[in-house]
Amino acid sequence: MSGQGINKSSFGIEQQGLKGVRDQYWNLGTARLYEEAIRRREGLIAKDGPLVITTGKHTGRSANDKFIVENAASKETVWWGKVNRPIAQDKFDGLHKKMLKHFEGKDVFVQDLWGGSDEKYRLSVRIITETAWHSLFAKTMLIEGTAGERQNFKPQFTIFHAPSFKADPKLDGTNSGTVVTIDFEKRLVLIGGTAYAGEIKKSVFSILNFLLPETGVMPMHCSANIGPGGDVAIFFGLSGTGKTTLSADPERTLIGDDEHGWSDQYVFNFEGGCYAKMIRLSEEAEPEIYATTRMFGTILENVVMDPETRELDLDNATLAENTRAAYPISSIPNTSKENRGALPKNIFMLTADAFGVLPPIARLTPEQAMYHFLSGYTAKVAGTEIGIKEPQATFSTCFGAPFMPRHPSVYGNLLREKIAEGKVSCWLVNTGWTGGEYGVGERMPIKVTRALLRAALDGSLLQAPMRTDQNFGLEVPTEVSGVPSGILDPRGTWADQAAYDKKAKMLVGQFIENFVEFEDYVDKEVLAAAPNAA
Repeated sequence: MSGQGINKSSFGIEQQGLKGVRDQYWNLGTARLYEEAIRRREGLIAKDGPLVITTGKHTGRSANDKFIVENAASKETVWWGKVNRPIAQDKFDGLHKKMLKHFEGKDVFVQDLWGGSDEKYRLSVRIITETAWHSLFAKTMLIEGTAGERQNFKPQFTIFHAPSFKADPKLDGTNSGTVVTIDFEKRLVLIGGTAYAGEIKKSVFSILNFLLPETGVMPMHCSANIGPGGDVAIFFGLSGTGKTTLSADPERTLIGDDEHGWSDQYVFNFEGGCYAKMIRLSEEAEPEIYATTRMFGTILENVVMDPETRELDLDNATLAENTRAAYPISSIPNTSKENRGALPKNIFMLTADAFGVLPPIARLTPEQAMYHFLSGYTAKVAGTEIGIKEPQATFSTCFGAPFMPRHPSVYGNLLREKIAEGKVSCWLVNTGWTGGEYGVGERMPIKVTRALLRAALDGSLLQAPMRTDQNFGLEVPTEVSGVPSGILDPRGTWADQAAYDKKAKMLVGQFIENFVEFEDYVDKEVLAAAPNAA
């Protein structure tokens, strides 16, 4: 029964060294993959249709297990360090052979897909995995081609995905039994020892982040949407800052929720699906996303479900804090059929400031925008990771350091150039805490954030009276229609304003300390955009 499915490519997996597999399932559709996943006991179906999966001990990315092969394609172009760590070519080649051997005698699921909705810049990617549900995830998250494209498909990159594979750190040069490794020269990705599906999509994202800057395209870890008049907005932000939530606006058309490119003509989605956090999801606050939890075709990762009634408990973090839903972008009402939009008019940099220091919104100059883009600040709070008991600042350059193979200045300079060319308005938005830090204050009300975004998007915020923040030098509005004026001044929301000053000074110091590594790569105007250390 070899070659089940539709549109099997003339360029087969045997030509990629994969031999002796039991059966091949090519480009199966959603219903068939559901059937295979259930038949193989990979997951269960919830009451209203989603496929519910548990991923075991890996419920998030394995950052310490990610490597890039050091060779001619990467040696001088990758920013080596804590994030991008090298692995020797011979170690990768050994892992590749072991993984090919691992697939022997097993069924394999193959999806031939695209990363990028702009045909000029898209990347053909083949995902070969041993599980039906991961094949469904890849199909959901990436972009499907036509029947003819599938028949003649030849991948520019191939991802071998084997959750049951275990590396040997002593022999393979890995950190553990888990491995996520990219070879830019051989155009291969090896993912083993983890069932967390996000590794697949982020590997494709990392590849695009490596390739696209050379074409003049700015790759971005962001969401994007389109206003009724065709104006495009971009939302940068790390996990938990509101990228998905704020871009899913019923008054605007969604382009995508996580990964985009900015070319000379378009902002275009890299993906065909969304990957939203589910923990404590509110139907009232996020109705469009909540509705996907009641749809056939949605994959729910580590969401707790009653085994008898098949009812979901989105508030239950027993299996993971990082519960996720993968669903086609078409599951969200009012999405872009073209999966792209015009050049942006507004950029929002989202941060969940758990210290309650930053204002709910501030206008950025181009230099400040580059400074805060390279800083990539947000804060982790108790419960998001093991061992975190109080707020911790985290700086992830370009709001996506784990996925940026090149030096941050490459992306920062590209962004600055495009902001200047398009005369784009830039804003820093705090979706974190107000009235005190985490544990004292409260989370910024989403209705306040949405009102501020609307004012920025309709242009009225550009005309609002502004003050200069004494700590960060940012222009902060003092009056915005529909927003309580008191919340616009974070210092005034604290009962103990001396405590605010102390916390603000601490955060300013952390910004300055973090930016030291970029000082040799930016000009004096960007350095002057730093917070005030006095």
